[in-house]
Amino acid sequence: MPFNLTILLKTKKTELDGLNYAVFGLGNSTYEYYNKMGKDVDTLLEKRGAVRISELGLGDDDGNIEDDYIHWRETFWADICKKFGVVKSEDNLNIRNYKLVEHDNMHSSKVFKGEMGYLGSYDNQKPPYDTKNPYMADLTVNYNLCSEDSERLVFHCEVDVTKAKIKYEPGDHIAIYPENSAKMVEQIGNKLNIDLDQVMSLDCIDEFTSKKTPFPCPTTFRTALTHYVDITTPPRTNVIKDLAQYARDENEKAFLLKLSSIEGKSQYNDWVVKDQRHILQILEDCPSLQPPIDHLLELLPRLQARYYSIASSPKIHPRSIHVCAALVQYKTRAGRQADGVCTSWLQKMVPTETDQYKVPVFVRRNQGFRLPRRPTVPVIMIGPGTGLAPFRGFIQHRA
Repeated sequence: MPFNLTILLKTKKTELDGLNYAVFGLGNSTYEYYNKMGKDVDTLLEKRGAVRISELGLGDDDGNIEDDYIHWRETFWADICKKFGVVKSEDNLNIRNYKLVEHDNMHSSKVFKGEMGYLGSYDNQKPPYDTKNPYMADLTVNYNLCSEDSERLVFHCEVDVTKAKIKYEPGDHIAIYPENSAKMVEQIGNKLNIDLDQVMSLDCIDEFTSKKTPFPCPTTFRTALTHYVDITTPPRTNVIKDLAQYARDENEKAFLLKLSSIEGKSQYNDWVVKDQRHILQILEDCPSLQPPIDHLLELLPRLQARYYSIASSPKIHPRSIHVCAALVQYKTRAGRQADGVCTSWLQKMVPTETDQYKVPVFVRRNQGFRLPRRPTVPVIMIGPGTGLAPFRGFIQHRA
């Protein structure tokens, strides 16, 4: 329950007698005062007479803060049940929030094809353009900035925003909604033996769930896997735990349940996080694991837009927005190829007279990163890992 810490500090030693509490703190272990707020609140509540019913939990943003919480939550609920004499029901562990509904003979005009919020918005573009209504911009320029003998690939892209009349300033970000690898999507479809072009919906069956659908529906399995869910980020422990029930091999099931347990935290970090196993690789490494596609789609997180510093100035390029991006491509510790979702997608789209491409974009303002209003004020530009891109825009603006 939210409260004012200053009020807690003013309370007397016995004023909180009878109050039961538990604290989960959020912090980052790279900071000197790691989780100090959570630790202080936990200590103060106890000193003022409150009763701690579960040990202090510490979420570490330098590691995996969501899994820290999930593991602490398991202990917390066990302590709650013990404290109040409640019997935990095992039947409620894997309650589904959505049910699969397949649609046959549905007209294509009623099916989402990658739109973020509004059906048909990519065909009928109207401002304002934002997270739920990105603009389908023409990709007009895309070339490699590095020499042929360079080990890196950094490409320069330009998107045309003339018709959208999108305004921007140097220091702003351009958001790009990428597509997942078509090859990976096909492999998941083959592994789970599904018709990727089947039109379907995931309809809410939980009255307490705020979202009627986890992503825009109706759509196809192919579109959902391509545009709406993240299939490359290593899955969280709660996802692995829910998927474990679909492993037909008992050894594989036990292994997956171990990964998702408190005792298996180090093994999860080693096998999933450090080896960077995404969902397809887990399905490949556990051959008996055959989850229903609808449950998998429900569990996977949404595919997020990628934000890039704008590398141009509207003074010089009022009708286009420029991006400088390095291709993310490397071998994982397990020896598998890893590709950045957005950069590997953009790299393949080189516009020519015969090949034209569009990308969904919108601009995110960044009022805290601006040139001084007076153009005579000197500026020192330092890029501690941020790259050259935003400063290219600043230089153009000052030219």
